Amino acid sequence: MPQDAFTIKYIASELKERLIGGKISKITQPSKDCLSFIIYTQNGSVKLETCLSAKGCRINLCKTESPAPKTAPSFCMLLRKHLQNAQITNIEQIEDERVIFLDFLCTSEFEIVPMRLYLELMGKYSNAALVKDGVILGALKQTAIGENTRRVLFSGVKYTLPAGQDKISPNDRKGLERLFENKTSDLAKFISDNIKGVAYSTALDIAITYGENATLEQIQDYLCGGFCEPCVIYQDGEPVDFKVRSADKSAKNYPSVLEAQAAFYAYITQKDEFELKKRRILTILNSALKKCEKRLSEESQKLLECDGADNIRLKGELLTANLYKIERGADKFEAVNYYDEAGGTITIALDKSLSPADNAQKFFRKYAKLKRTAASVSEQKAQTEDRLKYLNSIKAHLFSADCLCDLQAIEEELISCGISKPEIQPKKKKDEALPPRTYFVDGFKIISGRNNLQNDRLLKRLAPNDIWLHTQSYHSSHVGIITDGKPVPDEVLLVAAEICVNYSDGKSGGKIPVDYALAKFVKKPSGGAAGFVVYTDYKTLLAEANPHENSAQ
Repeated sequence: MPQDAFTIKYIASELKERLIGGKISKITQPSKDCLSFIIYTQNGSVKLETCLSAKGCRINLCKTESPAPKTAPSFCMLLRKHLQNAQITNIEQIEDERVIFLDFLCTSEFEIVPMRLYLELMGKYSNAALVKDGVILGALKQTAIGENTRRVLFSGVKYTLPAGQDKISPNDRKGLERLFENKTSDLAKFISDNIKGVAYSTALDIAITYGENATLEQIQDYLCGGFCEPCVIYQDGEPVDFKVRSADKSAKNYPSVLEAQAAFYAYITQKDEFELKKRRILTILNSALKKCEKRLSEESQKLLECDGADNIRLKGELLTANLYKIERGADKFEAVNYYDEAGGTITIALDKSLSPADNAQKFFRKYAKLKRTAASVSEQKAQTEDRLKYLNSIKAHLFSADCLCDLQAIEEELISCGISKPEIQPKKKKDEALPPRTYFVDGFKIISGRNNLQNDRLLKRLAPNDIWLHTQSYHSSHVGIITDGKPVPDEVLLVAAEICVNYSDGKSGGKIPVDYALAKFVKKPSGGAAGFVVYTDYKTLLAEANPHENSAQ
């Protein structure tokens, strides 16, 4: 969703109104393509953020502050050197271009110097350059003379604007009149292909507002008339774009373009952060699952090798029973298998260097070793299977997560059980447990755990006669109904069951069984994994997934 020059014009105008006279207090570079400025103004401090990446390039005001790296990049250091405490004297857009510049009055111990920061919001060609007297002091993305580029951007070179588009300016009346003599049927494409600074999405709004037969006066009035009705466009309940104005019925209006833009990108940033964290956790979890499955395979293979232990013992017994028949130094012996009803024989390989009695003892020692191995590996395999179930339960919670706090809780669980390491060693502080999901239905409070650690806390929170629910054959959140001693109607029980299914890995399977019991019949075994319980005296009902968002607190 490109920000065209038409939209940037309004953004620059609003920034000018809000930031002129402000002083730069803090400059950070949270990522390689992002610059952040804390600016003191007459109305308090504000945060100006500019993103110069290929996707989502923009300049906007926002409320949250992104963490800065420990070591500031070189361009950030350059900006701090020259712009720290500098006063903003002007903000303008280069006409019909996706370029904004900020003028500063920079005060040092010896002089007061004007400087200009150019912000080029041009998709993959986005860049920033600090300029003094028309000469570049530094650029975010530098280019050299030898590179295959039309512009050279590095320290000491005269700054030149990006090459303009070979299109007609919306202010050029005569040029537009000549252009419209050859107008094509697709108005939106015709406008975006031929008029400067107008993206297809903006042109499409013009076509929807005035129709395919829109007049030149209507188009010019839309682009140059100054009418502004900032909004965010929604599709299937999610924001998909923000605009200066729109004919879309799903649009939600905002007081200013800056506020509409901030609301839209706050959602996009949070969504991107959510997906990034989810992918990171899933990678860690899949790695742990892979190791666990490999260990389980190895343990199963060892148990298969131990399956022949009884045959080893049989050979030892047959040798013992036939010691008097075996010649010393023989390499094999054919013994009658007295366990075989048909009276068959079995050939036993011998070690020629050992006596017949020692050969028999060798088989008994091997048998004893295999039995010890089988007992040990069986116990290990049971532990590995429990571990695999536990990891899969975490994975189910991960796919049920619907906000960053859910992912944070899962990440903390992975750290607590040693699967993951914290990125930064946190300082010890009082436990601030994330509350469970909470719902209110017909006077009853329903709570649902966000992860296994919360599931354990949820069980402790329930009174003996409260109701506990869990899907029967799937990993799911634990759900509790706080009864306060009152009988629970079937309708409330069904809602709790539907919430339980919604946060399970069987949510897409239609109606599935959900077990429910009084909390006093649900116990956590000593030493059991987080979220693991045993329960008795339960009943079962069928339910399908329903988030019941209207009942959520």
